[in-house]
Amino acid sequence: MTTTQVPSFNNIIAESIKKHWDLNALSDHGEITFQYHDVARIIEKLHILFEHAGIQKGDRIALCGRNSARWGVAFLATLTYGAVCVPILNEFHPQQVHDIVNHSEARLLMVGDGVWKKLDASQMPNLEGVLSLVDHSLLVSRSEQLTYARENLNRLFGERYPMNFRKHHLTGYHQDQPEELAIINYTSGTTSNSKGVMIPYRAIWSNSDFANHVLSKEIQAGDKILSMLPMAHTYGLSFEFIFEFLAGVHISFLTKTPSPAVLLKALAEIKPKIVIVVPLIIEKIVRKAIMPKIRDPKVRVMMNLPIVGDKIKKRICEGLKQALGGNFYEVIIGGAALNQEVEQLLHDIQFPYCVGYGATECAPIITYDDWKNHKVGSCGKPVIHMEVKIDSEDPEKIAGEILARGLNTMLGYYKNEEATRQTLDSEGWYHTGDLGIMDKDGNVFIKGRSKNMLLSANGQNIYPEEIEDKLSSMPMVAECIIIQKNAKLYGLVFPDQEQVKRLRLSDSDLEALMEQNRKDLNTQLPSYSQVAKMKIYDQEFEKTPKKSIKRYLYMNAEV
Repeated sequence: MTTTQVPSFNNIIAESIKKHWDLNALSDHGEITFQYHDVARIIEKLHILFEHAGIQKGDRIALCGRNSARWGVAFLATLTYGAVCVPILNEFHPQQVHDIVNHSEARLLMVGDGVWKKLDASQMPNLEGVLSLVDHSLLVSRSEQLTYARENLNRLFGERYPMNFRKHHLTGYHQDQPEELAIINYTSGTTSNSKGVMIPYRAIWSNSDFANHVLSKEIQAGDKILSMLPMAHTYGLSFEFIFEFLAGVHISFLTKTPSPAVLLKALAEIKPKIVIVVPLIIEKIVRKAIMPKIRDPKVRVMMNLPIVGDKIKKRICEGLKQALGGNFYEVIIGGAALNQEVEQLLHDIQFPYCVGYGATECAPIITYDDWKNHKVGSCGKPVIHMEVKIDSEDPEKIAGEILARGLNTMLGYYKNEEATRQTLDSEGWYHTGDLGIMDKDGNVFIKGRSKNMLLSANGQNIYPEEIEDKLSSMPMVAECIIIQKNAKLYGLVFPDQEQVKRLRLSDSDLEALMEQNRKDLNTQLPSYSQVAKMKIYDQEFEKTPKKSIKRYLYMNAEV
């Protein structure tokens, strides 16, 4: 498909609002609910505010706050006005937020109350104003136009729509072009600091078209979904918000920190039609709810019996389904690698899961396959509108860099031509930095990050992620990283604190247990990739929005 065939994304937003006018659209779970016509009215008020404040098409508007219904409306209002949205993760350090606002040249910042308390407006001198995401009140104004617009907003709205705001008034949305910049999304990766990914309208549309292509038969207008991934990241934005909003789905935002207890309670109440998670969440649920039961030797024996085993697996599968709401078509897992032991268990009990693969630079989807076709260990096949190839002389057997090309790919990195040249080649291929292989059916299997790959003393390739996958399944290991120093491998481990307290383990007990883990691990590894020593951490490792460990922070750790 060529870019000339890509429809106006903002027109699709308008059509969804009109089609689903009286349906529930966005909720803060347990609190406010906006119907689609409420969303339209708030969008229109924000358009009037932007217009009278002198905001031009193409100007940047930054959003920083927890997921919420008003965050979603502010995002839609920014795009449909023709401004460029700059979503900023609310968990970023205040200095990162300042830097992103400044680097993106944002004219306005819309911010959540919790974030605003930590920020310093004097560190963002080019901002013309700061608005509350909660009620759009002015927190800072450096513009008489903005002050006037906010103080007179209700009057201006009433003058423009004296006979009430109706469907037929949705005619003024910005007519976007496929290659036009829509979003600047600042990543916080595992290997480097933030870069501003320039996402065009074609990539947003292409991702939503993919989701519609594979899920339209399963998800209908009026269905419910729980949004728990950060919308400041493209994974949550594309597949827990944009696709669903266009489909007339009722989206509930989990406004609290998604601990397993909070998450399971919300899932039980909402009973979403689809569940989208990062591996860390599903692994925690599986390890706490299922693993202890099936580690009983008697249960393991019975699970291998022809008829009894099938019944046990079915009961385990149904229990896990009910824990996640019991009403979903499938659980889509993405954002990082899924632990092999957990995945094998999900496969064995015939749980409806699949693993996808993507990157912010592709807004985000690259590969996916429906759970009924999913191949264990893979992350699916290239999606509609995308090509994928492995840069290897033998892509089925020898790992090479995964390259992707198509409508989803970014325009480049904002104000960083060198990084853009290193990542997007002259033929339009996005160089992911990930290593993988592809089987004859097109299934992609990720081996690790090219920047993470280590070399043994005799030149063998070592993929630390593969070692970490085995180590993370061992007793008391909650999180781990493998690093290399002076040609030796070391394991950095954060223990499972709940189990440590429950079993009352001392520091020396933990050290002995981790040493035993090291010995057991090495029995599963070739000689060139064996671990020399373990180091125990007493705090969780720092993570990205996708809950991947920021590996680069620990590469030079003392061991």
